[in-house]
Amino acid sequence: MAKNFVQPGHVVTVPAPAAVSSGDLVTVGVLTGVAQFDAGSGDPVEIAVEGVHEVEKVSAQAWTVGAAIYATSAGLATTAAAAGNVLIGVAMEVAANPSATGVVRLNGAAPAAAAT
Repeated sequence: MAKNFVQPGHVVTVPAPAAVSSGDLVTVGVLTGVAQFDAGSGDPVEIAVEGVHEVEKVSAQAWTVGAAIYATSAGLATTAAAAGNVLIGVAMEVAANPSATGVVRLNGAAPAAAAT
């Protein structure tokens, strides 16, 4: 293994941007993941940036399998709308309109925010 290897990166530690609960979507800059435990604002929290997770979504949207999914600019929910939001992965299940959650495969990358 290379001597500059740090970690696999499936789960990374970031400062919580606000108080978070286990399972919450956490966005820091353009990095988004799912909190692995509760943490206070500014405390270190581990977030999963890969894998398939059920997350909060904008209720008034229907998703199809394979649709690009974004974290909202507030970082609190997911949406199929690209403008001003951060691409985080793809829908893995159909989600009805209305519905509170959707299943997303996180892409593990931190792409630039979508153009507005």
